[in-house]
Amino acid sequence: MNNNANNRDLELLRIVAIGSVDDGKSTLIGRLLHDTGLIYRDHLEALPKSDTSPEEVDLAFLTDGLMAEQEQGITIDVAYRYMAASKRRIIIADVPGHEQYTRNMVTGASTAHLALLLIDARKGLLEQSKRHLFISSLLGIPHILIAINKMDLVDYDEQVFQDICRDVIDFAKKLKIRDLQFIPVSALKGDMVVSRGDKLDWYTGRTILTYLETLEVTGDLNLIDFRLPIQLVLRPNQDYRGYAGTIEGGSVKVGEEVTILPSKETTRIKSISVGGEKRKYAFTPQSVVVTFDDEIDASRGEVIARTNNIPHTANVFEAFICWMDSVRLETKQTYILKHCYKSTRCTISTLEYKLNVNTLHRQKNTKTLKFNEIGRVQIETSSPIFFDSYEQNRNMGNFILVDEATNHTVAAGMILPKLHSKGSSLSQKPPQKGGVIWFTGLSGSGKTTIADRVFKELKKRNIPCERLDGDILRDSVTSHLGFSKKDRELNVNIAGFLAERLAAHGVIVLATFISPYRKDREQLKERIGNFTEIYVNAPLEVCRSRDVKGLYKQVQEGQITSFTGVDSPYEPPESPDLEIQTDQDSLDDSVSLFMEWFEKKNFSGN
Repeated sequence: MNNNANNRDLELLRIVAIGSVDDGKSTLIGRLLHDTGLIYRDHLEALPKSDTSPEEVDLAFLTDGLMAEQEQGITIDVAYRYMAASKRRIIIADVPGHEQYTRNMVTGASTAHLALLLIDARKGLLEQSKRHLFISSLLGIPHILIAINKMDLVDYDEQVFQDICRDVIDFAKKLKIRDLQFIPVSALKGDMVVSRGDKLDWYTGRTILTYLETLEVTGDLNLIDFRLPIQLVLRPNQDYRGYAGTIEGGSVKVGEEVTILPSKETTRIKSISVGGEKRKYAFTPQSVVVTFDDEIDASRGEVIARTNNIPHTANVFEAFICWMDSVRLETKQTYILKHCYKSTRCTISTLEYKLNVNTLHRQKNTKTLKFNEIGRVQIETSSPIFFDSYEQNRNMGNFILVDEATNHTVAAGMILPKLHSKGSSLSQKPPQKGGVIWFTGLSGSGKTTIADRVFKELKKRNIPCERLDGDILRDSVTSHLGFSKKDRELNVNIAGFLAERLAAHGVIVLATFISPYRKDREQLKERIGNFTEIYVNAPLEVCRSRDVKGLYKQVQEGQITSFTGVDSPYEPPESPDLEIQTDQDSLDDSVSLFMEWFEKKNFSGN
């Protein structure tokens, strides 16, 4: 591993390290930094010796930076550490475990992909650990890794590890946790942190470092719901008007129809710039500048979205909030709500209940929230905001509340799916029947050409549809993947996830992927309700002769290896829903054959 500026283009993994007092978070992070060679020699020499192992330095001091933390041996503030692995950059937020620092944990965990929760093997699952699990679940952190630490103090006993795993799993059944994993470690001795050590032979899983380097987070992004809140309007001259901001969800391409909120004016994307370079498409979380085909007067705080998939517009909604101020919450008092780049006055009209984060009990008939308490509230804003629920899109579903008088940030909030009729507008139409049409076949068989023509035909009929193409996905979201069997399977899995999300919004998804393995396609069919498989069949020699992209020529010249159909297998469907033989049928005939099948199937549900 190395830590230099040349790694800025690598994928970023954000981690929040949490746990009870003295569970060893800071020591574990220090061990990661130490064993990967990311500590300067003079910094290492300045560290004090460990109380438990006088021959070793106290690695916890690498992250416990405040004098009060070092004196008390605990974490108080959120400490950030940066690492650069071979495949990704890593930011670790070491947050305090004490209940009185709940707001610090919420701050450190708000953008995390992974919660790394440490549990002391001697103590097991404590109330404080349960609180951290709940808050991680509430914040929608996609992955949770339980590091059962201090295994050296229980003689590396496998049964202790298994008992704690069982207790955590039983508690986690009450929560919404997508991915829960366990690793036994000794941060002090280094076992299963960077190297495996020789004391945990009974555990055959990954080390902490290997897990962090290989955890797949691309699929966690909301790549379906395009959202671009306008941060800045660029007007260098009378002939140019660009809209700058960070894409907070989904993707967009040149020529796509979009709607600007709140005006609901529609236009098409004329150009996209990323880092000063022109692009045909862009996706979350890129910062972009877009221009429109039409002259539209949009300003900071307004939102650009895909026309057939726009966010909710409302001035009354429900949310969970974490109160962060020493002055208690007062219902009916006016606060400033900041959401994306929009600010508006609001009041908390109702405090429905306060949540006991240790027991998960709801305390109703309460009138206020104190410092670090979490409650479910109803909020009314003076002007509508444009949002998704936090569960659907963390970026478009979070907000902060600011005290008008002191300008203090008093709360952080997460918008819930439930909306109220007063002042609300569910901007989306009732969803139509969506589905995934999966075109598979060799490179050059005609998948993309047919799907592009079908896409235009469906658009003429006003049928909501989207294109999902293998080349575009490889150039963007899965550009970090290679062409090994494992990477091909992962690429298809990510494509299937995106197609499934689009279909859930009532969209017909035309997906074109070689997807060489029969098992992968069958798994998609089992997972996605309305899934059909189209086999675009053309003999290898016909595909070679077409060679539109020049790939077969590169294979022949030895520039490309492991090419599907040549020196890597392609497993054709055994019973596809439709087979199109492009060596026998013209493009027009192929499209006509598909449309005839489409109408008989009544795929659109009309």
